Amino acid sequence: MKDTLIKLLEQAIATLKSNGQLPEDISPRLQVTHTKDKSHGDLATNLAMMLAKPMGKPPRDVAQLIIDALPDATSIEKVDIAGPGFINFFMAQDAQSEVIKQIIQQSERFGHNQSGNGEKVQVEFVSANPTGPLHVGHGRGAAVGDCLCRLLSANGWEVTAEFYYNDAGQQINNLALSVQARCKGLTPDDPSWPDDGYRGEYINDVAKDFMAKATIDAEDKHVTGSGDIDDMDAIREFAVAYLRREQDLDLKAFAVNFDNYFLESSLYESDKVEQTVATLIDNGYTYEDGGALWLKTTEFGDDKDRVMRKKDGGYTYFVPDVAYHLDKYQRGFKRVINEQGADHHSTITRVRAGLQALNKNIPQGYPDYVLHQMVTVMRGGKEVKLGKRAGNYVTLRDLIDEVGRDATRFFLAARRAESQLTFDIELAKSQTNDNPVFYIQYAHARVCSALKKHKELGGTFDLDSGLNQLHLLTLAQETDLMDKMSQFPELVKSAADNCEPHVIAHYLRELAADLHGYYQIGSDDEQNRWIVDDKNMCNARLTLISAVKQVIVNGLNLLGVSAPEKM
Repeated sequence: MKDTLIKLLEQAIATLKSNGQLPEDISPRLQVTHTKDKSHGDLATNLAMMLAKPMGKPPRDVAQLIIDALPDATSIEKVDIAGPGFINFFMAQDAQSEVIKQIIQQSERFGHNQSGNGEKVQVEFVSANPTGPLHVGHGRGAAVGDCLCRLLSANGWEVTAEFYYNDAGQQINNLALSVQARCKGLTPDDPSWPDDGYRGEYINDVAKDFMAKATIDAEDKHVTGSGDIDDMDAIREFAVAYLRREQDLDLKAFAVNFDNYFLESSLYESDKVEQTVATLIDNGYTYEDGGALWLKTTEFGDDKDRVMRKKDGGYTYFVPDVAYHLDKYQRGFKRVINEQGADHHSTITRVRAGLQALNKNIPQGYPDYVLHQMVTVMRGGKEVKLGKRAGNYVTLRDLIDEVGRDATRFFLAARRAESQLTFDIELAKSQTNDNPVFYIQYAHARVCSALKKHKELGGTFDLDSGLNQLHLLTLAQETDLMDKMSQFPELVKSAADNCEPHVIAHYLRELAADLHGYYQIGSDDEQNRWIVDDKNMCNARLTLISAVKQVIVNGLNLLGVSAPEKM
């Protein structure tokens, strides 16, 4: 409907120009939106208010001129002028039902577009330190990041999902010291336990396998424990490989896959960090002060300059990040989106500043960031702080094991990333209408059940016949479903453009509510039953709910959530 109306308005604008009522050099950006109140029509535009000044007339007068210039169209039933000059359109039933034909024809491609033009985009997400199991915060990053990849792909982008392993630095040293302590038989309550050591029971598992000389396969690494408790390099390499494997198993259980894994250590091994620092010095954006090397980040909007190399010769954590993002740009990713925790906010300005100081051709806003807030896990109204594997925090696997992958993914992605999230375990496990993922999946299963029941009753569902009988669908519930489904393609594009996968979850909740409201099989209201004696009406209604089912499948797929046929 929206595309049809935009074309009609474009023709009206051309008519106004040919009549000399609108200057030739005026080309307004057409904005057509779905109305919230159906008493105001199906679609509305503010075009009259946009053209009022160039046409030198009050908006309501301009609105009438636009209406008069519209070509005759059977797709429009009625047009109203509202408020200061909004034009409200009541679309004919045939125009409304056109979306059903599109859904049936396009199937799993309905809602997809090519706005990305096949351009490359890299999405980096999770990127956890390989020092322990993934916690629920990492899980939120995994859910949001994976949904972004799915959305961008649906919008025609060539997407690369990347995981950046911070396998260098003091945290990795602390990991090695913790494993070494366990190898020696020490426990976290021992006075000689490393001050910043990791205390989870998983450290003991790593130590046992190292001493048993087990072999670990972690993506590109195959490491065998030597059992030598004095060989810190061997312990470090084994521990990192072990925990990389564990994290990978967590992500596979979460149905999250990556196209590429990048190791921070490779930036040092290839001298890219040193080369980055040398280039920054050569470009004149550094200075020495107090025995440290500083980057002039204030020249790029930061509130103060930042230390790059400390007095002891070690680099601060944002320096390899700058080298890493330069590598991304050099790999041909002109657009990069980093999905990270909100605690990374402070690094955004300095990474972007470092990139600008390296290469002026890199866009100033490179890379883009989506930052998610913390997750609080609740059970019975009380916060859950301890997990089974890590001991001192709730892991992603804890949630998956208890509430299932679908509910975990949906709950972690269904809220705006920058909002804090409360994960209610009991709600996620419940099979009630209050549980949004159950409510949506049940809508899909309900349609499947109706189609199966129709067949069991001896009915023959003729889809082609149903498409030819859509004019019979005149109930408000039916037109509401058509209108809701027609919004899906626009929503998919908007969600990708704004990096907001949560809007898909909200949409599906609303669509499911409309579908459930339309479901009255076995009620006393013969008019509203899906399966009726009138074969033409029955086919039309089953075609409608089949379209709804397809949209639910498409939306859930963007969230990485399954669509079961029975529940």
